[in-house]
Amino acid sequence: MNIDYTGRNFTIDARVKKHADGKLKKLVKFLGEPVEIRVTFIAERRRFTTELHAAHKLGVIQAKESSGANILEAFDLAFDKAEKQAHKAKSKLVDRRRKDRGHWPVDVAEPDTQSGERRVIRSSRMPVKPMTVDEAVLELESSTIGFVVFRDSVSDRLSVLYRRKDKNFGLIAPEF
Repeated sequence: MNIDYTGRNFTIDARVKKHADGKLKKLVKFLGEPVEIRVTFIAERRRFTTELHAAHKLGVIQAKESSGANILEAFDLAFDKAEKQAHKAKSKLVDRRRKDRGHWPVDVAEPDTQSGERRVIRSSRMPVKPMTVDEAVLELESSTIGFVVFRDSVSDRLSVLYRRKDKNFGLIAPEF
């Protein structure tokens, strides 16, 4: 983590630096290392402006906010804006990871009336999405099908959640 402070028409004192360090540590913790942060404090007449620039492994975050009250309020406003951008970048990454990794074929078999052996009547493809067991339960409750095939995001293994006759749910998870 590298934080660079710059002041234009403003001298950065220990109080401002301590306040900024405390908030920026939270941002760095959320984004993960390595992070390069540039903070510029600008004082113009009765207006204070803070520019925040953070380069991290997911991309770049830039925020600029002004306030008439004091420099700490301007920094807090810019930090809030940067934090929202960081959450958006992180959720975008998680969504990309959870995107459809493939399909799982589903075959329905019924016995043939003449020969007595089973044959495939209907075949369809289902998306296999990474999700937690709780998310799979919600998906199954809103589904008309009696089961959900999903990739467990905790163990990264393929699992099946099904609806039992007693209105509860059953989970089939591979054991390795």
